[in-house]
Amino acid sequence: MKLNFEQERILAVVAHPDDAELLCAGTLTRAQQAGAVIGICVLCQGDKGQPDPPLDNLVEVRQLEMQSAAKIVSAELFFGEQPDGGLFDSLELRRKLTEIMRQFSPTLVLAHSQSDYHADHRAASVITEAATWFSASAGNKTASPALAKPPVLWWMDTVNMTSFAPHFYLNISDFVETKILMLNCHQSQLQRGKDSSFSPLQELMLQQCSTRGAQSGVKAAEAFQTHTAWKRCAAW
Repeated sequence: MKLNFEQERILAVVAHPDDAELLCAGTLTRAQQAGAVIGICVLCQGDKGQPDPPLDNLVEVRQLEMQSAAKIVSAELFFGEQPDGGLFDSLELRRKLTEIMRQFSPTLVLAHSQSDYHADHRAASVITEAATWFSASAGNKTASPALAKPPVLWWMDTVNMTSFAPHFYLNISDFVETKILMLNCHQSQLQRGKDSSFSPLQELMLQQCSTRGAQSGVKAAEAFQTHTAWKRCAAW
């Protein structure tokens, strides 16, 4: 089975810097190399996860790290600028993300699963689902005009694969090194090795894509679910 990303516009909407690396960077790389235009929207600032020793300018550092990671796959980058732990579904954030979607004009959006472990991930999922629909609603006014139709929506795997039954897998065997390169841009998080509330990110990422690969008969894969609501899925 072949999936052709040529001429697609793919926007990953994630809660924190480094979430895209963990859950969909292989797919973004594969799509970009196939001719797709790539975007990443990070809704939270990443201001709560301090390395040791702590940084006074953590928000700025994490933004620069995310810019470096996005550059590797030539991704257009958007920031929601919400505090960690303070991400909630609201009319303001729906409008903000709707405007971002209208600016980028995605044909496919990758979003957090509503079953993921982090409250910010679950909030991001709800906000993204709403914004993908309202991005094509002329009655929901933002600075940019409404899209002709809502983008297709895929739910990304959960961190550590918990409570997630994949609908399909994307073979990213050729793009694992790019995932590692992108993750290595997030040094402020990789330095949190002694944090008991944290996990070694590279080990977690590689274990996950290796396990999903084993389940689907390839070296490495990323798993997704389709959003099967009316006008939210498409034939490929």
